[in-house]
Amino acid sequence: MEQIITYLVDTIGSLGYIGIFLLMFLESSFFPFPSEVVMIPAGYLAFKEEMNLILVLLFGIGGSLAGAWFNYLLAIKFGRKFLLKITSQEKIEKLDKFFEKHGHISTFTGRLIPGIRQYISFPAGLAKMDKMKFSIYTTLGAGIWVIILTILGYFIGENQEIIHKYLKEITIFTLILVSIMIFFYIRKNR
Repeated sequence: MEQIITYLVDTIGSLGYIGIFLLMFLESSFFPFPSEVVMIPAGYLAFKEEMNLILVLLFGIGGSLAGAWFNYLLAIKFGRKFLLKITSQEKIEKLDKFFEKHGHISTFTGRLIPGIRQYISFPAGLAKMDKMKFSIYTTLGAGIWVIILTILGYFIGENQEIIHKYLKEITIFTLILVSIMIFFYIRKNR
């Protein structure tokens, strides 16, 4: 594991901010690439003053947003044609109505849930969610996750055991927080 981390730190260091952007673009598109292996080493490089912390965050969030937009546009271009082959028009209309009413909270919370964050842009694109709302809520959700990972790398980047422990705890805490947010959102909208 140490060799992989060293390789990633070296790769990110050599590709710089563009490397962070491209890897986070991949992470946010349909290609399942873990953001932890990008932003934690980048945070560590910022700690070592080999990268600027603010630029690390901006390029990480920018790459996440660009990858999300890639999925959004794919869904607009090809999604309905594909879905009509496997489901009914009625179900697609339900998705549209759901995203019209709840797209903002779905996009925001979806960006915080592992395994969902890469794919939440597809239903947003299928439902043609307002582009400005999509950008804002994607940026907010992705930004929180990028900041958490970068801070982990910044403060404990060398100690992988502590990172894995805290990452697991942070993920559980985030899922609980997202569940509470959804609960109150549903309660408010009843």
